[in-house]
Amino acid sequence: MTTNDLSAVDMHIRRAGSTAAIEGPAEWFTGKVRIDWVFSAPEPSRLGVAVVNFAPGARTNWHTHPLGQTLLVTDGVGWTQCEGGPRTEIRAGDLIWCNCRRRHWHGASSTTAMQHVAINENLEGNVVDWQEPVTDEVYLGGELKKV
Repeated sequence: MTTNDLSAVDMHIRRAGSTAAIEGPAEWFTGKVRIDWVFSAPEPSRLGVAVVNFAPGARTNWHTHPLGQTLLVTDGVGWTQCEGGPRTEIRAGDLIWCNCRRRHWHGASSTTAMQHVAINENLEGNVVDWQEPVTDEVYLGGELKKV
C-alpha cells in the first residue's frame, strides 16, 4: 500500500479547499463572515466542524446549542458573551466551551479579525438555534473582561 492509497484504511481525508466557502447569512450574523464547512462525520457520530472567519466588528446572533459547542480560536482577537455574563476577550489558542442551551454570541473584536474552529454535535438534526442579532450596545457595551 502506498501513502496515497486510502482505500485500505478506515480514514477519510477531505482536502483543504475541497468544499466551497459560504458567506455567513445575514439571518445568523452581523458583518462580514466566511464559513468553511469542514465536515459532518458519518453516523453514528453527531460531530460537525466548521472554520469561521469574522471581519472586525462581525459577530454571531444570539444563539444556543442543544449539546453545547466547542470553539478553538486559531487567529486574531475576538469577544464572546453568555447572557448575563461579561463580554470576554478571546485570542488565538483559546478553547471555549459554550454550555448546552446557554444563550451566547461570539465574533471578532471591533478592530481585529478573528478565526475559530467550531465543533458541534447534532441532536435530531439540530446543531444551533439562531435568535436575534446582538445590538451594537451589547457588542460594544460594558467592561471587557480579559483573562
